[in-house]
Amino acid sequence: MAKVVVPFRLDEKKVPILNLEGEAVGEIVLPKLFSLPVRKDLIRRAFHSAFTARLQPKGRDPLAGKRRAGESWGIGYGLARVPRLDNGRAVFAPMTRGGRLAHPPRVEKVLHELINKKERIRAILSALAATSIPELVKERGHVFSAKFLPVIVVNDIENISRASEAREVLKKLGLWEDIMRAYERTRIRAGKGKMRGRRYVTPKSLLLIVSRTDAPALKSFRNFPGVDVVVPDILSILHLAPGGVPGRLTVITVDALEKIKSKYEVVTP
Repeated sequence: MAKVVVPFRLDEKKVPILNLEGEAVGEIVLPKLFSLPVRKDLIRRAFHSAFTARLQPKGRDPLAGKRRAGESWGIGYGLARVPRLDNGRAVFAPMTRGGRLAHPPRVEKVLHELINKKERIRAILSALAATSIPELVKERGHVFSAKFLPVIVVNDIENISRASEAREVLKKLGLWEDIMRAYERTRIRAGKGKMRGRRYVTPKSLLLIVSRTDAPALKSFRNFPGVDVVVPDILSILHLAPGGVPGRLTVITVDALEKIKSKYEVVTP
């Protein structure tokens, strides 16, 4: 359990609990962490740390471009003094065809940006707090008609096993417009990544946080473009602030909210 001490009193936020028909069936007080200030600088640093941790180091063969028995001819031939074969073809040098790279990527390069543990936890809490601010959610580009954020839903949503049922629930919750935004803006990547298994770029849509890993909703909701379904145990800054930008459109079940509250305890003096 992570405890975060804040030097001021936090206001309590109340949001309705919605059923699968989009109707309010109760009211719940959000944990104090949803009232924390949004630290965009910490969120960006934490995102860079988590993003670079997933990068795979790569390098070149140390002998790439050097497997030629070329030798410089010296002066007096009216040619550049680069290594050449007997037939006069230049080899080895960086500007020649088939030559080595001047500054190739190396596996020794440090890619992972480190961050302190307390800073990482504070960034996650700050990103969670940003999900309750409609202005930040709209600034990210999300489209929705829900009146209160984050959207707190009854636990029955976790038992939805079919994408058709999930679509109807999202329509009644006022969130289907954001799914269509991600669908319509899915495009072909510009660049060589389209030839390397990364052909399409899909915008991020809503985030669904459920309480258990065996929930059928994990498979039904992930069919929609840009949707991520996670449990509180693996909730990270990559889910809450894609690209390092806070304010993701978030749906949380009642049990998942209790787990988040117990995992991240905010202490006020």
